Amino acid sequence: MKQRVISAIIFVIAMLGGVFGGAKAFYLLFSVIVAGSLWEFSGLLFSREKNHLLFRRITATLLGSLPFLIFGSKIFQLFSPLPGNSQFQPYLFVADLSDNLSPILISMTLILLSVFVLLIIELFLQSEQPFSNIGNYLLGVAYLGIPFSLLISISYWHGNYAPLRVFGLLFLTWTNDTMAYLIGSKIGKTPFFARISPKKTWEGTIGGVVCTFIVAYFFSIWILDFELSEWMLQAAIIAVFGTLGDLVESMLKRSIHVKDSGSILPGHGGFLDRFDSFIFALPFVWLALMIFEG
Repeated sequence: MKQRVISAIIFVIAMLGGVFGGAKAFYLLFSVIVAGSLWEFSGLLFSREKNHLLFRRITATLLGSLPFLIFGSKIFQLFSPLPGNSQFQPYLFVADLSDNLSPILISMTLILLSVFVLLIIELFLQSEQPFSNIGNYLLGVAYLGIPFSLLISISYWHGNYAPLRVFGLLFLTWTNDTMAYLIGSKIGKTPFFARISPKKTWEGTIGGVVCTFIVAYFFSIWILDFELSEWMLQAAIIAVFGTLGDLVESMLKRSIHVKDSGSILPGHGGFLDRFDSFIFALPFVWLALMIFEG
């Protein structure tokens, strides 16, 4: 129990320091989270692959990290508004290659190039399931690399890094997860999704949703980066897709019979265990904000 509390304190301090320490601290923090999540994810996906496991995990981690690393490094050269352009526009589907590179464009290009590179790699690694392995590599890009690169887009507002946008999204996700667990452990009786997560209950899930909306309302008063309607929309997305993200990761772990994705946080599991809900909600939050904010 003591170890669990200590690791939780360290985790919170690291997250707050990274989010509120400026754009470069944010970039460094989430570079570690992205790489750590991909390392764990590739370990789970390639757990039955006996040949060249270490090489495959390294390759999958590097490939999946590229969208975040490239998009982030591009943006961190553009903290001030672009010449002749008063606002940075992070939600464009099509970007000017000389100025802004959207995460969508970067990711599509990387995936296209990666398919051919991976085909060559698998040709020489002599795997019995080469095309399944290629699917595993690309799933890491789609499931982790792209959502985290979209977080960079969400974190920018009027041409500058806006830490409260990131903090708000993280806090809403943690509220939903934590309150669902606490309320479910106290009064939960009705199974929510027994096949995948036997301990998850309807009472806990509903309690987490209600608490998430309450927090979103107070954030609309404190954090003015979003309107009340946008906070409520984010709360709804996190309540639905954050919960589904937790179930999806549980499904993956059950399929290969492991309890935690990793052990980086003693008593709490790995990166994926901490960020599964957050990761799954990110693309839907990004899409909603793109529509609302233009």
